[in-house]
Amino acid sequence: MNGSSLSEISFGTSGLRGHSAAFTNKNIFAYICAFLEIVGGSSEKIIYVGADLRSSSPNIAANVIAIIKAMGWQAIYGGNVPTPALAAYAMEHNCPAIVITGSHVPKNYNGIKFYRRDGEILKQDEVQIRKKSATLLTKAQEFPPATLPETELAIVRSYINRFISIFPKNTLNGLKIGIDQHSAVGRDILLDIMQQLGADCFAYNRCKEFVAIDTEALSSEIMSQAKEQIDRHNLDAIISSDGDGDRPLVIDENGLQVNGDVLGALCAKALGINIVVTPLSSTSAIELSGWFDKIVRTKIGSPFVIEAMIKEQVVGANIAGFEANGGFLLGSDLTLRNGVISKLPTRDAILPIVSVLKLLVDKNISLSELVKFLPDRFMKADRIKAVPSDKALEFLNAVKTSKDVRNAISTHLINLKAIDNTDGIRMYFDDKIIVHFRQSGNAPEMRIYVETDKSDLTEKMLDEITKSLKDYLRKKGILDEQG
Repeated sequence: MNGSSLSEISFGTSGLRGHSAAFTNKNIFAYICAFLEIVGGSSEKIIYVGADLRSSSPNIAANVIAIIKAMGWQAIYGGNVPTPALAAYAMEHNCPAIVITGSHVPKNYNGIKFYRRDGEILKQDEVQIRKKSATLLTKAQEFPPATLPETELAIVRSYINRFISIFPKNTLNGLKIGIDQHSAVGRDILLDIMQQLGADCFAYNRCKEFVAIDTEALSSEIMSQAKEQIDRHNLDAIISSDGDGDRPLVIDENGLQVNGDVLGALCAKALGINIVVTPLSSTSAIELSGWFDKIVRTKIGSPFVIEAMIKEQVVGANIAGFEANGGFLLGSDLTLRNGVISKLPTRDAILPIVSVLKLLVDKNISLSELVKFLPDRFMKADRIKAVPSDKALEFLNAVKTSKDVRNAISTHLINLKAIDNTDGIRMYFDDKIIVHFRQSGNAPEMRIYVETDKSDLTEKMLDEITKSLKDYLRKKGILDEQG
């Protein structure tokens, strides 16, 4: 991919995504210039830039910084830093920010996340950036990559202080925590925070090469490694995050994952949140809990959550959002016992981890016991790779309109009660089972979600439906197994 075509990269659920080779100098020029024009400049025209640990990220960051400088802006480089750390620091200094990250998508892909002075860009911003970048592509200039500047260390220090200044240093005393470091950009920061808050930590699985970790579709290898560490060290939990540190991963003392929406609900309850915003993919346990004054449901993707949080702004309200992937977004400043933690309208992995682990100490119970505070609703997700977006949309429409198509995929889809097509196809059945198909906005993948009131039933149904759906897509020529 040596040409310049904006169709090679596109906005997904959060930021630009595409094959790393598609982030050519000209494509980067078009998008960066469009973003800078739309967000405008402060008198100093300062923008913060960070990157994850993918092998393609340094080169993309070097191109981004070269273009920023050519446009008359000053780029302050955060280096390899978690997305929420850079976003929080930029907001504090009333500056926009850019993060080079593909988040959890395959290692040969990458992406760019954009932040205004007040937080993550919204969907209407994406439309403007896309439209403007198309006009700029024809005028794109080639700029040699810049030498990456020295890293601004204050960004990481500020992010660590965000937690240790609010939570007492004995917050996690007595807990034995395993940390799966893999190639998460915030792996050392997470370890530092946990230790400063009093946890006894065991770090493992530090990788030199980038490994894509999707907190909604963990591999059996990750889970078996976690169980081995739990048994070996008698751990209370395993924690980690995705590649750019905005999606938490938490595994309980029995080696079972605490799903992201469960983690988000527990965190929101612990922080005294009364208005919750969460996508359709979070389980119905949120409503059944009775914990919150108001629950707002959105399409899947942090920009939709942020837009809804903005609409819910009421004086005195404590507002937060969370997603099924575990990312936690603060829609308002929160006053806690030790001070105020400022709002952060983008996904964060560390706040839900610390808040929920603190509950274990406060209540003197295990993580598995804490999870039981929520009604029994179990959601699991999987994905089928190499599903082109254009074919996926046609398939989803067929699922919506044809009983024969649904039956051909799986007998589980026969007794249909209702369909919600707000985001993909979400199917409700008489036995309180929910099955949801949607095309990923980040990669050519079909997402499958199953929710039931029994963990083993959810696992079994997800496995069966994923296999049958893959067979169906293959037979219909929808699956691009060469992709």
